[in-house]
Amino acid sequence: MKKNAYLKMAIGNKPQGKETSTPAPAEFKLIGKPTPRVDGKLVVTGRAMYTHDIFFKDMLYAKILRSPYASAEVAAVDLSAAQNLPGVKAVLKLKEGRVKYEGEQIAAVAAVNEKTAEEALKLIKVDYKALPYVVTPDKAMADGAPRVHDSANVEKINEYSRGNIDQGFAEAEVTFERTYKTAIEIHQTAETHASVAKWDEDELTVWDSTQAIFNVRDGLAEALGIPETKVRVIKMYMGGGFGSKLDANEHTIVVAKLAKETGRPVKITLSRKENSLCVGNRPSTQITIKGGARKDGTLTALSFRNTTCGGLDSGDQCSEPTIDVYKCPNVKVEEFTVFTNTGAGRATRAPGHVQGTFALEGFMEELAAELGLDPLEFRRKNYTTSNEGGTGIVYSSKGLDKCYDIGAQKIGWTRRNLKPGDGQGKKRRGLGMASQIWWGGGVPGTLADIKIHRDGSVEAVSGTQDIGCGTRTYMATVAAETLGLEPQDITVKIGDTVYPWAPISGGSLTAPSVAPAVRDAALQAAEHLRGIAAKKLSVPAADIVLADKKLFDKNKPENSIAFKDLVKGLRREAVFHGERGPMPAGFAYNTFGAHFAEVEVDTETGRISVLKVVAVHEIGRVLNRLTAESQVVGGITQGISTALFEERVLDENTGKMVNPNLQTYKIATSMDMPEIVPLFVDLVDPRINNLGNKGLGEPPRIPSSAAVANAVYNAVGVHLREIPMTPDKVLKALRGKEAGS
Repeated sequence: MKKNAYLKMAIGNKPQGKETSTPAPAEFKLIGKPTPRVDGKLVVTGRAMYTHDIFFKDMLYAKILRSPYASAEVAAVDLSAAQNLPGVKAVLKLKEGRVKYEGEQIAAVAAVNEKTAEEALKLIKVDYKALPYVVTPDKAMADGAPRVHDSANVEKINEYSRGNIDQGFAEAEVTFERTYKTAIEIHQTAETHASVAKWDEDELTVWDSTQAIFNVRDGLAEALGIPETKVRVIKMYMGGGFGSKLDANEHTIVVAKLAKETGRPVKITLSRKENSLCVGNRPSTQITIKGGARKDGTLTALSFRNTTCGGLDSGDQCSEPTIDVYKCPNVKVEEFTVFTNTGAGRATRAPGHVQGTFALEGFMEELAAELGLDPLEFRRKNYTTSNEGGTGIVYSSKGLDKCYDIGAQKIGWTRRNLKPGDGQGKKRRGLGMASQIWWGGGVPGTLADIKIHRDGSVEAVSGTQDIGCGTRTYMATVAAETLGLEPQDITVKIGDTVYPWAPISGGSLTAPSVAPAVRDAALQAAEHLRGIAAKKLSVPAADIVLADKKLFDKNKPENSIAFKDLVKGLRREAVFHGERGPMPAGFAYNTFGAHFAEVEVDTETGRISVLKVVAVHEIGRVLNRLTAESQVVGGITQGISTALFEERVLDENTGKMVNPNLQTYKIATSMDMPEIVPLFVDLVDPRINNLGNKGLGEPPRIPSSAAVANAVYNAVGVHLREIPMTPDKVLKALRGKEAGS
């Protein structure tokens, strides 16, 4: 999926119409409590089925030959030797003409085992004519640079303005400008991409490690020229996606074609190198922010210019935080993308917001120091309860100010150096913070069914996918809460395109889309059961309560009937169709948060150690405190990893990635993790849906890198405006500070 399409889907905060008919209640018995995962035992015992685990007796194994060049002309492809290798059942030519990045598909084979498939790839002869290439933004923007596409290498992708930027700077008593850089980040999912395709006559079933089963279904149908009704996609468990698994991948289409040709199931499992080269990354950015403010801290102008690089595809639009978070009447945004001969970028957990927040929050920290203000108070000074920087519509709910209060108290904000770099000694400590905004309103029209069987068993069914965040658990909890049962009484069925439609699991969409749909179906079921119970108990239906696995008269609780006994009388299974309703117009729907970090910087080695992170988020109602806390810990782990370690490294002399593995592409480990304190402002959004919840997938990933960088600034008095903040960069910055540069 194109990143802009992902962002459009992720927004989920656009008003759609009248308010949903069933408002969110104030209190629940189960929802919001720390409920263990209903499928936790399956996962920890290894019995949960991942795409890597799929096996059929007559299954073939696919491998793909990929271009070793960043740019080349494929003059000829000879498949004959591979076709004649014993054990090879099919060989496909996938590319003719120009290839534009290292890793682009050339040919594919299906064989009886992986070893034979790999041997077959070596026998394919390709006549390449190497062509000039560019793999870095600077080289791509230079005069006379080789063109990546037929059009220019630089393209404007976004512009925005409000007020009068020149007037805003004229009104400022202090103006300030800084440039911030972020590197390209690889998704590095624990489970690499994998697909299995199997045909039954003209009907295709695909098992895929995906965040979007319906996107994969539709993409396969289009690529193969068959009706969507002939394609079924199944996703059971997966080991991470982070945005890289939001659409039908080229390799998935390839195995479907190989399976059709051979008449046998075909499986492909990408290597770590292929995962690094071919299935996306977070685009790099170079962001320059110029701001104007009065001496009391009032912002008067913000100018934002971003040059992003997404390889073959467009980079990320990163200006949303600058546009929305702080009150500022005059704002101007320009964003450009640079094309290079590298694999296309893809949506990566909070696309654009991570890079844009790193720049904006670093700028706010430095501007506060320039003004002689506490950076937290500077942010409070420019707080707004309306979007578009205070010039738009009001937020349906916003608890960012409460995030500030809680986080500052928990981290001990008064301990920070009053002046950045005031600490003494070889190892210096500092505190920093950063704000966060995201969407996460959910997708109206999401569907879910509740099925009640005559034996008392209950199913919650939706064509969503659990990408590791606990979807099955909150679906079970919401259904159980509404029907007076326990989560273990609910059988959850998800991850199959034969189930009711649900959107992608990305953009913090899943919980605020699926949970309200489940509740809507469960409310209908509860109303139906109340009507039956009312007749049996001879009381008005409005007086019937569902709780403790029974239905009873609220005025006379002993007048009751067990849930199982009641549903025995059903003529057949009862099915109730739920739908996630619209959000009322006139409000902006966003999530908010603030991270506070404490670091220690070794001024002799340049090593940064993150000691503690306090993360406070406002996401409406928390559905499950246990999995919500886990989500926050995961986001912070990734944020610290990117802040300190992660970076794709390319050899400009060859056009190749030199660290396409987990040995040389460094990520944070458990030894690098600090104490993490996840906290929530449990502020129920009164309008967003029938549960009052917003999404949490992206928010904890957004401010963590910026908070760490700001803490480093507070510790040593020099701001590292480029991530990852590796020891060499720290030492260089410290030497520059000493030299007065």
